[in-house]
Amino acid sequence: MQKLEKGKLVLADGSVYEGRFAGQRPGVGEVVFTTGMSGYQETLTDPSFCSQIVVMTYPLVGNYGCNDMFVQGEKSFFAGYVVGELCEKPSNWRSTETLEAFLTRQNVPVLTGVDTRAITRKIRTMGAMPGVIVPADTPEADIARMLEVRTHDQVKTVSTREIYRVGSGRHKVAVLDFGIKRNILKSLEIFNCALTVYPYDTPASVILESNPDGVFLSNGPGDPKDIAVAIDNVRQLMGKKPIFGICLGHQILALANGADTFKMKFGHRGVNHPVKDLETGRIYISSQNHGYAVAPESIAGRPMKISHVSVNDGTVEGLTYLEHPSFTVQYHPEASPGPGGHDYLFERFVRMMEGC
Repeated sequence: MQKLEKGKLVLADGSVYEGRFAGQRPGVGEVVFTTGMSGYQETLTDPSFCSQIVVMTYPLVGNYGCNDMFVQGEKSFFAGYVVGELCEKPSNWRSTETLEAFLTRQNVPVLTGVDTRAITRKIRTMGAMPGVIVPADTPEADIARMLEVRTHDQVKTVSTREIYRVGSGRHKVAVLDFGIKRNILKSLEIFNCALTVYPYDTPASVILESNPDGVFLSNGPGDPKDIAVAIDNVRQLMGKKPIFGICLGHQILALANGADTFKMKFGHRGVNHPVKDLETGRIYISSQNHGYAVAPESIAGRPMKISHVSVNDGTVEGLTYLEHPSFTVQYHPEASPGPGGHDYLFERFVRMMEGC
């Protein structure tokens, strides 16, 4: 990593947090926090974090190094990275490079030596907001100009540009890529699926021409209402094939069915979020990364029912559709954050494709 210099995080409300900055560019984006104690490389390469400055609540980051086997996307789409302490000498037999080297290679600006607990408390109180991480001597006029920047259409940035195929299983699955993680593809492969991955704006007619057994709607970044073309295409797929959606895919299918979404105060980001399955009453520990959610009041009177809820705040975490074979969850069942038990969702999708 290039030499650390005095730097700072400046939030849109004027709050300033000083630390040490390194990077080839300033970090400009929405400031959010994630509570995971490990999995920082998976976090850094999750396309759902596109254009965000991510604050790690765990104080020491980088202690087990990095290895490309944990990468989840094409690259890191982070706007910036804020950590309490960046470990310089990792200890792990799988480590092939330091986190510092990884951040430099990925061109992610970083602020370290900062009070991440104070930043997190600010965001929890005031909500996620725009911010910048910059060298300490950056002119105020430049900072003010950067704070005015707003990002939309992140899905267009992270989605595949070409159709590609993964696996050779029995069940043919069309995957709409809104920013998919590699572990999701691996999980579907494990359940005997042959995957054809399509760009986010692929017309429904093109997908149906391939006659898949089912359709999967992936995770992804940003406001689901930004991608009206995807909502319309998904609407045309409903009832034609079984559909399973995760995270952004969950929100898009809800919008396609007439429900509404809203921006959360500070979102759910981390690997320790409890979710309740309302059918069984069982609690699952889940990995989550989203700043929008489906509005529960918009579901009333529509042919869908809430299947899962957040134990922490009661937000909608899953939906089952009553007029077509479709279901979705807001969290990431492929991530396996400690306790497992999420395989039943993939098994359900397979049973739907088999006509069960």
